[in-house]
Amino acid sequence: MNSPLADRLRPESLDDMVGQSHLLAQGKALRNIIESGDIPNLIFYGPSGVGKTTLASIIAKQTNKRLYKLNATNASISDIRDIIDDVGTLMTQNGILLYLDEIQYFNKKQQQSLLEYLESGEITMIASTTENPYFYVYNAVISRSTVFEFKSIAPEEIVPAVNRAFKILEKDNNVKYEFEDGAQLAIARAAGGDVRKAINTVELLGLATLGNADINKEKATLISLETITEVTGHTAMRYDRAGDDHYDIVSAYQKSLRGSDPDAALHYLARLLEAGDLPSAVRRLLVCACEDVGLAYPQIIPIVKSACDIALQVGLPEAQIPLADAVILVATSPKSNSGEAAIMAAMADVQSGNTGAIPRTLQNKHFDGEDQTNPGQFYKYPHDYENHWIPQQYLPDAIKDKRYYEYGNNKIEQANKAYWDKIKG
Repeated sequence: MNSPLADRLRPESLDDMVGQSHLLAQGKALRNIIESGDIPNLIFYGPSGVGKTTLASIIAKQTNKRLYKLNATNASISDIRDIIDDVGTLMTQNGILLYLDEIQYFNKKQQQSLLEYLESGEITMIASTTENPYFYVYNAVISRSTVFEFKSIAPEEIVPAVNRAFKILEKDNNVKYEFEDGAQLAIARAAGGDVRKAINTVELLGLATLGNADINKEKATLISLETITEVTGHTAMRYDRAGDDHYDIVSAYQKSLRGSDPDAALHYLARLLEAGDLPSAVRRLLVCACEDVGLAYPQIIPIVKSACDIALQVGLPEAQIPLADAVILVATSPKSNSGEAAIMAAMADVQSGNTGAIPRTLQNKHFDGEDQTNPGQFYKYPHDYENHWIPQQYLPDAIKDKRYYEYGNNKIEQANKAYWDKIKG
């Protein structure tokens, strides 16, 4: 039985790699390091299917080092010791390259067991992780390694790999393929930036259309968009509610709302809803209504709250309708963060102890002590005065002249400012 198509198509040189040009283009740091032959300990950080394992294999081949592969999900300290036992043998005369996949699954003790060998240079480690290594990898390992971030691969860059995969399938299945317009790009897009996923899809398409193949190759087998949709179902969008993908999407969602770009905000909303993450979509939308629109259009807060309540009540897929309305409203509304800035300034004073005693006029007291020379609270009830306002001190003496709130430069807040400027003189 043939090995998986993705393994047979795996590149064997840097020039055959797909994507990661920010790391592997001529003159880039990682390529220069690899071509020097003097390989330090490396950590490859990025999503699956973007070339981390492939590049480790290429490095081992170019440096003539013996490659050992371990997966941290099932490897143990004894597995590392077994590899160390091979140091200095005929099999490893050019050195050992340990590729440790998913290093985030090694606990602290297991990661510490690597330190001795990393420092001595007995092994060169290339670790890979789909999670941010600065959160999941022990600091001592990080300090002895160089981290390079791998990125999702654009569909246009995946298309050549898709074409090469079909060429191999033509030989394997003794057929000829023809493609509906945009078919290869549709396969690449459905892979969500994962080359391995795209090649696996090609392999599935080969099986799905095998019954339509003409063994005499007089008639080509059609790879249609309809068949691709049947095989792929939904785009393989990367999303992990506890990982970087989640935080990247919700961050882009909120920043697009704040940046008044309704199209981008709708795009990231769609990605959250496609992943079924309705709570995150609702929570960030509510925050933006208060934080980023706020007092520039205060009526937006109950409006967005109502839309979110409807979304949570009806659930997906119908929830997308009220949420889309609310997203567009927030994105296209005037913006003011004066309320957020004001409370942050007040919180800073409270947290630093810059407070003071509450003025006597505001205290909930009705009797004075014997030592009080001027007994009485002397609170002035504003509604008893013209325009329902009378000057009196509300802040403690220590910060009596402090100002937290500054009117925003928008129609509503400036109208409020003009009103109070007139009354307060």
